[in-house]
Amino acid sequence: MTASWVMWDERYTAYDFGPGHPMHPSRLDLTHRLADALGLLDHDDVVVRPVEPATDEQLLTVHSPELLEAVKAASADPASATGRHGVGTEDTPAFAGMHEASALAVGGTLAAAEAVWSGEARHAVNIGGGLHHAMPTTASGFCVYNDAAVAITRLLDLGARRVVYLDLDVHHGDGVERVFWDDDRVMTVSLHETGRALFPGTGFPGDTGGPRAADTAVNIALPPGTGDEGWLRAYQAVVPTIVRTFGPDVLVSQHGCDCHYSDPLAHLSVSMEAMATAYSWVRDLADDVAGGRWVSLGGGGYELVDVVPRAWTHLIGVVTGRPVDPTTPVPQSWRSHVEHTYGREAPATMGDRGGRPIRYGAWEDGYHPEDPVDSAIMATRRAIFPGWGLDPYFD
Repeated sequence: MTASWVMWDERYTAYDFGPGHPMHPSRLDLTHRLADALGLLDHDDVVVRPVEPATDEQLLTVHSPELLEAVKAASADPASATGRHGVGTEDTPAFAGMHEASALAVGGTLAAAEAVWSGEARHAVNIGGGLHHAMPTTASGFCVYNDAAVAITRLLDLGARRVVYLDLDVHHGDGVERVFWDDDRVMTVSLHETGRALFPGTGFPGDTGGPRAADTAVNIALPPGTGDEGWLRAYQAVVPTIVRTFGPDVLVSQHGCDCHYSDPLAHLSVSMEAMATAYSWVRDLADDVAGGRWVSLGGGGYELVDVVPRAWTHLIGVVTGRPVDPTTPVPQSWRSHVEHTYGREAPATMGDRGGRPIRYGAWEDGYHPEDPVDSAIMATRRAIFPGWGLDPYFD
């Protein structure tokens, strides 16, 4: 049986912007500990893979030499960073070892993509990846190098004819979209809070791709306050239809969990159960349209104890074929570690809803123009579906 790969390296925690920065590396360590405590990593068909940093040559397939030069200089002397190429800003401050830590995240995603493409891995997950805001020439939004874009470029070089990049982070996946804006081999699909209310201020339904790649950038921009029902409805109303129509050879997905209702940096209201449901839908979609070839990544998420570890442990469970019931108690060993290390109480179960179902409704049951979520969905369907021969109302 082909194993599922979980990319992990304790050096991931070196991706550290310093005290007080919302993207603290504890979230990665706590996720790995929780997945381990639940027994998800202790199976013959699960391989926890060590990671090697991406080489300069690999990084340069997406990023400019000037960006690498700026990151390396800041990495050696953080105090010298001036904000050039986005390095040393308030959002993305410089830190010692910045280049090495960032290259390691890219290396994990590259190895995952190569293994999935070759068939060595059935599915693969890299919670240290998903750094989707990094641009070809600039670091941005806590992201230094864009691991997803480098990995997708590699998949194309290996022979993939079409790749779908699906981004479920609360923020628009602008960096990946930018890299492939005019490349008709890659469809980028981003489900996010509207840029009118949230960084990076982009990702509107009318942003549909460059002149040589019409209708390959799909943006679903949701209103602030969207909860479980609206979020899942938006996914189902757009993603399966457009991805199946495009017909990818491989699916790369980003699972920032900052859409959760307790995330401090955004304004959606999504629960653990809804995110776990979406993870299973993405896996099923990859099985249906891409021969099971699925690379899944971490991303944003800034409630470091209650949200990120549980969300990405659910992701690891889905990737490895052992989804975790949200009513499952959180292991006492992990809760004790949280209390001892962080001085706070940890969540008691793996879910938020206490077993209550989510009733999101199906798009084919009716479009409600007075509903802000349905209006957002329809804006995307009208912008994208006709170019693929689809009816915005009925397909």
